[in-house]
Amino acid sequence: MSLRFVSEAIAPGGEFDVEKLTRGEPGLPEFFVWRDETLRVAALRRTWRSTKTDRGDVYVKRHWFDVLLDDGKSAVVYFERQARRGTPRWWLYTIAEPEKEAGSAAREGAT
Repeated sequence: MSLRFVSEAIAPGGEFDVEKLTRGEPGLPEFFVWRDETLRVAALRRTWRSTKTDRGDVYVKRHWFDVLLDDGKSAVVYFERQARRGTPRWWLYTIAEPEKEAGSAAREGAT
């Protein structure tokens, strides 16, 4: 995999898991729009949370999602819990493309 650090805002779209909202967690959307490209979520690989401490209290700062996209790429996106009004909540952290096979890369260069 060829991993690329992005750290750019993304726009969520489609349906999402409403049940998670009842627990105070963000529901993972069906897709995101990034740079006029639609990133469709094919599978959720794992989730985790990061926290921050403020005056002795611990708060959930971000909800992270490692997802497989329908085009074979993978991405790590996160939801910013404490985003200020009018600022993005969803961010694309990294995106990874599968490495091309050596044989197919040689064939592509030969055509």
